[in-house]
Amino acid sequence: MTGPSRVVVVGDLITDVVAMLAGPLAPGSDTPATIRVSGGGQAANTAAWLAAQDVPVTLVGAVGDDGAGRDRVAELERAGVDCAVEVHGDAASGTVIVLATGAERTMVTERGANLRLTAAHVERAVAAAPDAAHLHLSAYPLLDAASRPAGLRGLAVARERGLTTSVDAASAAPLRRIGAAAFLSWVRDVDLLLVNADEAAVLAGGLDPAAQARALSASARRVVVKRGEAGAVWVDRSATVGVAPARRVAVVDVTGAGDAFAAGLLSAWLGGADPRAALARAGDLGALAVSTVGARPAA
Repeated sequence: MTGPSRVVVVGDLITDVVAMLAGPLAPGSDTPATIRVSGGGQAANTAAWLAAQDVPVTLVGAVGDDGAGRDRVAELERAGVDCAVEVHGDAASGTVIVLATGAERTMVTERGANLRLTAAHVERAVAAAPDAAHLHLSAYPLLDAASRPAGLRGLAVARERGLTTSVDAASAAPLRRIGAAAFLSWVRDVDLLLVNADEAAVLAGGLDPAAQARALSASARRVVVKRGEAGAVWVDRSATVGVAPARRVAVVDVTGAGDAFAAGLLSAWLGGADPRAALARAGDLGALAVSTVGARPAA
C-alpha cells in the first residue's frame, strides 16, 4: 500500500507578529494585547498543516539571509516540511503584523524577500520533486508584479509535468487592485480554486455563494467558497455541488484558519474523497486552527 503523493506548495514564508488585542484598537494611544512571534505566510502555513496530516510536502519560497529566515526554515523542517527556499542577501525576510480580535484580524504586510522568488527557482524545485502529484499556489506571488513570473511559472511547469493544480486566492484587497479579469486569466483551468467570501465578491460579484462558485467555475474546474462561520460551498463543472456547515467552536484566533482549511481539503480530495467528505475534513482543520493562537499546527 502506497502513501499519499507529494504536494509542492509555492508562495510566501513570513514571520507573523500576532497581537491578540484585549479590546478595540485605541488610535493614538495604547491597547493592551498578548503578542506572539511565530512562523507564518499562507503557503508555509498550508505546507505545515499538510505535513501534520502526514502528507509529503515541499515548500517553494524565498527568505532573506538573516536570522528570521533561518528560523522560519528550521521550524518548518522540524515540522516535517521539505524546504526548497532560495536565500536573498539583498532583502530581509518577510514580516506580517497581525492585529487580532477574536473572529477578525487585520494584517500589515512587508513581503520582503518573498518578492524575490524567481521563476527559475520554482522550476528547479518542481523538477527536484519527481514524486510530486500536485502543485498548490498561494496567490500572493501572483498579486505582486515582482513575484508574478514565479507564480505563473509554477502553474505552467506543473501542467507540463502532469501535476494537478490548485490556487488559493489569498487576499481581497490586492485582488481588487489588479482586477478580476487579470487574475482569472492567470488561473484559468486550474483544477481547484479556493476563495473566501470577500475574494469571491471581488472575483464574481455580489451573488450568493453557490452562484459565485458557479460563475468562477468558468475559469477553474472546481471552486470552493470559504464562508467562515457559515461553512463552505463546492461547485465543479459537472454541476456537482457540495455544502458543509462550519464547526461550532470557541474562536481564539482566526490567523491561518483558511490555510488549515486548504490543507484539509487538499489532503482529502487528493486522497480520493468526494466533495462533501473533503469539505468536512477541511472544516475539521479550520476549526482546530481557530481554537489556538497562531497560524500553524501545535508542535
